[in-house]
Amino acid sequence: MKKKTFIATASISLAILAVTACSKLLPSMIDPSQGLCGPISLSNAQTILFSQGNDQFFSNRTAATGLGPYFVATGCGSCHSSDNRGHPFTILTRFGQSDTTGNTFLAEGAPQLGTFCLPGYTPEQLPAGATSTRLIAPITAGVGFLEAVPDSEILDMVAANANNPDGVRGHPNYGTLPAYATPLTGAIPRADGKYICRFGRKGAIYNLLQQVATAYNHDMGITSTYLPNNPSNYLDPTPTSPNATPEVDNATLNSVVFYCQCLQTPVQRNPNDPTVVAGSQLFLQIGCAACHKQTLTTGYSPIDGLSNQTFNPFTDLLVHDMGAGDDDGYTEGSAKTSEWRTTPLWGLGLAPNVQGGYTYLMHDGRAHSIEAAIQLHGGEAAVSAGRFSSLSASDKNALLTFLKSL
Repeated sequence: MKKKTFIATASISLAILAVTACSKLLPSMIDPSQGLCGPISLSNAQTILFSQGNDQFFSNRTAATGLGPYFVATGCGSCHSSDNRGHPFTILTRFGQSDTTGNTFLAEGAPQLGTFCLPGYTPEQLPAGATSTRLIAPITAGVGFLEAVPDSEILDMVAANANNPDGVRGHPNYGTLPAYATPLTGAIPRADGKYICRFGRKGAIYNLLQQVATAYNHDMGITSTYLPNNPSNYLDPTPTSPNATPEVDNATLNSVVFYCQCLQTPVQRNPNDPTVVAGSQLFLQIGCAACHKQTLTTGYSPIDGLSNQTFNPFTDLLVHDMGAGDDDGYTEGSAKTSEWRTTPLWGLGLAPNVQGGYTYLMHDGRAHSIEAAIQLHGGEAAVSAGRFSSLSASDKNALLTFLKSL
């Protein structure tokens, strides 16, 4: 009897120890109100596809699985830690020319420089005469909602700025669809057959399929049926040719597209805090919302959780002239050298969580605080930036507290 009692007591103790040990080893559950929080509501079949995309997004490629020969990162998660912004450690360089007639350096390996190469290959260099820009990866969470915004809503924001007294204008970056892309629901083509693009720092990527296929190819050197050629290097005499056996199959690539589409939007923290509320009012008063539109609405989407949703990205998806301080001499599509797509501000306060406790903002990470980023706003944003500089210390604090809550 005593032996049975001992065994029962020992079993209970071991169970308690196991639970205690696991609670120390495993990461704690994330409070959805404190950050990025996984997928939108999905069916069982969609959840499986999302999980497959999640696995691929955060897996790393090697030469044996198609990496290279020229690449920037070994996996999507290298640049988009926790589906948030990138870090200067994974900054990428794109190159081309300073006018908008098209990139004339494609034969020299443009538009992206392979930061790394596999052993035996010649390191890539910028060709003479090319202009270039350095970019930090943007936030991934919520991008499916941005993709589902109808063109009509984007064009309405263009019209609303026609008489903006601060000089805010903004325009869509129109581009030609790649052969493998189909128009989004509600797409409104321009008379020349080009469509509104909305992804990338200069808004030159049309949809998430193009974004993911391009990232596989340009960032990792991985071919697909969509982009069958490996990135080239003009210093390497071996010409590239279409890969008869794509290094990522369509099912895998499309699972990553689905994963990106179904990521939930970042959640604002402490929205009812009096200082946050005061800061949100100042955000409107000094004119930030002319470009950083708080609320957008999606149209129809074949994914139910994305259809007709109102959300708060703080962007208008348009490209704006940001002034001489942000003129990098590099163009993409119809975006000129000083024009940049309005960066969504959601998740802004969580950026240090994935940037080593520091802050790297603007397209190239050179702003090390939110206040520094505001002060770097020129061009169409100069009036608002000037108003921020004129605020009292307490009002500045309220506005920054609001932005950190996003």
